[in-house]
Amino acid sequence: MNLRAAIRWESMLALVLVLEFVFFAFASPYFLNLWTLSDATFNFTERAIVALPLALLVIAGEIDISVAAIMALASVAMGLAAAQGVGTTGLVVTGLTTGLLAGAVNAALVTIARVPSIVATIGTMTLFRGCAYAVLGDRVLKGYPPEFARLGQGYLIGALSIELCCFVVLAVVFGVLLHFTRWGRVIYAIGANSTVARWSAVPVQRYRFALFVVTGLCSGLAAVLLTARLGSTRPSIAQGWELEIVSMVILGGVSVWGGKGSIVGVVLAALVLGLVNFGLGLLNVPGIVMSIVVGCLLIVVVALPLIGQRITARHSQRAVRGVTPEALREQ
Repeated sequence: MNLRAAIRWESMLALVLVLEFVFFAFASPYFLNLWTLSDATFNFTERAIVALPLALLVIAGEIDISVAAIMALASVAMGLAAAQGVGTTGLVVTGLTTGLLAGAVNAALVTIARVPSIVATIGTMTLFRGCAYAVLGDRVLKGYPPEFARLGQGYLIGALSIELCCFVVLAVVFGVLLHFTRWGRVIYAIGANSTVARWSAVPVQRYRFALFVVTGLCSGLAAVLLTARLGSTRPSIAQGWELEIVSMVILGGVSVWGGKGSIVGVVLAALVLGLVNFGLGLLNVPGIVMSIVVGCLLIVVVALPLIGQRITARHSQRAVRGVTPEALREQ
């Protein structure tokens, strides 16, 4: 997917977003309420915060399947800290630190032990989630301070939630990092061809290590916001979210083979999926319908570039075969 194709994909996502907005505005009388739209953002902000660094990781040719399990582990760590009387600042630091350390574990497995990222993070997904269940079992941890709950339930200005503000700020930061800095150019180069990047004196493993750590850190931040919004911790928190987060990245136009994608596409994909989830909820449509829609979209997104490449290759082969030696001599 080159720049022109990426722009076309983002334009299509923007069109889909507009069509969704118009459809749900007519289908539900409650949809256009400002506070209703504000509540809709809670359906995607925590997942989207993790999708932003994960997009950079996928562009670099790697993947992290353990992000939801990191959120569960960070939430458990915060729950245990809250039970000991730790305040809001300490809880936030606990969640972020847990996410950062979990990301560092993934980074070490991939860059030092040289375990393929999909294998390593599937293993740590089971490990982190298992640790959460081992510590809590069937228990639920509550008793968070009121100030902590405001992080996930409060509003900064009017109907603008704190969660949405965090997402917007991070989207701008990651967008600038990927598209306007040397870091971004190196990430694209690593994803396109890591061997060439290495021979060009790029510290490939350092970049990969940093991307895994940042992904873990943002997973810890998402755990802080989610735990604050729910007001409780259980080992099953964020269960299954890894697939939804990866869906945002892939639907945003990030190539599963690395080297291609944009933050704008990921942001639009998060809005599209979040709005569909919320809108179908207002219409009392079963959640399985959303799963079917997302599954079909993922298949289309992955299959279309391959089909296009094969068609282009066939046309090129036919054009080459159509050039005869006589025609070459005439030229």
